[in-house]
Amino acid sequence: MQSKKRVYASGIEEEQEIRNALHQMMQDSSFNTEPTYTANGVTYPEGLIPFVDKHMQYLDANPKLDARMYLANLQLKTRIRS
Repeated sequence: MQSKKRVYASGIEEEQEIRNALHQMMQDSSFNTEPTYTANGVTYPEGLIPFVDKHMQYLDANPKLDARMYLANLQLKTRIRS
């Protein structure tokens, strides 16, 4: 079975845009972007997957998702409300 890699509509530029937006979210304290547990001990020996890696992998695994809509929903879900 061949793995499916996301093909971004605008190519590398869109992928870099999404990656940059995720990094900006990590730098903004109003979002919960803590690393989460992963069972992949080979790639992540400490058992934690960084926020950006987690969501880029998810987008790659689900190529039919609209990456911009996913990012908008992720921003809503991870915003820390006072």
